[in-house]
Amino acid sequence: MTEPAGGLTWGRRYLMCPPRHFGVLYEINPWMSREVSVDPDQALAQWEGLVATLEAAGAEVVVMEPEADVPDLVFTANAGVVNGGQFVPSHFRHPERRPETPINAAWFAKRGWRVDHLPPELDHEGAGDALPFTPEDGRPVLLSGYSFRSDAGAATHLSTLLRCPVRPIELVDPRLYHVDLTFCPLDSRRAIVAPLGWDAYGRKVVEALVPEPLVLSDDETLSFCANSVVVGTTIVMPAVPPRVGRQLEAWGFTVVGCKIDEFLKAGGGCRCLTLALDVRVSPDALPAPDRT
Repeated sequence: MTEPAGGLTWGRRYLMCPPRHFGVLYEINPWMSREVSVDPDQALAQWEGLVATLEAAGAEVVVMEPEADVPDLVFTANAGVVNGGQFVPSHFRHPERRPETPINAAWFAKRGWRVDHLPPELDHEGAGDALPFTPEDGRPVLLSGYSFRSDAGAATHLSTLLRCPVRPIELVDPRLYHVDLTFCPLDSRRAIVAPLGWDAYGRKVVEALVPEPLVLSDDETLSFCANSVVVGTTIVMPAVPPRVGRQLEAWGFTVVGCKIDEFLKAGGGCRCLTLALDVRVSPDALPAPDRT
């Protein structure tokens, strides 16, 4: 008999950034085209809708101020990796996004996080390419994607900095350029997984890690439904393919669709717009600051 949904031990507190300067101003992934314009009013309304949806599910949303000339600052998942009171800022591969690093590092340092940096020669794009999965009776494992945006070698340094196991998996489809487009942890047994995005070894890593995966078809994967936000047993999704919704509800999850079309123009879904501030991947992690 299938066990009911247990939800995650984290994901009740998120960092988000309003899209006041958001736009598709450059092309650094297959979804982006400068010929496609963003409706700023619609983008703001959709962002506010996501905030309201997360708060209704029981999450707290912490807002950082946007800054001009960094349109992708809105995608806070790429800011870095959080481990209790420790923050490891991203090193972006594309020059267009590198100005975000000092902004994000300063935001966390000012609010009491200890900021630890990766070696400057290594690229890694934060929680966009690193998501934890905590098996039953086990310790958290960080699943870290590499190839299009992050270096394979970053996994070793992340493991040392965060004091937790890191499993690197190679991303092979340029449309799925971050691991958070292919993997969404749900509880200690389940995750939404998209094998389309990984090499054969990566598929074996995920199969060994997740006892009860919801395996997406290619079409389901490209709907960005793996790029969802989990608040307890509520799953906030940019799209809800019928089969996926039925399976999640059968497991005991509440599924909520949230329209974010303007951000999909830049290749970003619901999770891309959030960074969980309550993640703890090592037992001896510093406590997270109480106030931000």
